[in-house]
Amino acid sequence: MPKLPRWSGAEVIRRLKELGYLQIRQRGSHVVLKKQTPTGELGCVVPLHQELAIGTLHGILKQAQVSVTEFLTLK
Repeated sequence: MPKLPRWSGAEVIRRLKELGYLQIRQRGSHVVLKKQTPTGELGCVVPLHQELAIGTLHGILKQAQVSVTEFLTLK
């Protein structure tokens, strides 16, 4: 698995939107994103921090059901 760089919450949200996720709501510094799929609805929560911890980013990708390599290939 490739190593994840450190990204801000805003950059992660931008990349997830490229994958079809929509921003549903925001409460404080946490943004909720959802995507409709044939098998159901996927959702994830992204904190709007300057720099996300690697473990937090892995958790977001797991919630969003996005592989690390797929996420890294986005521009």
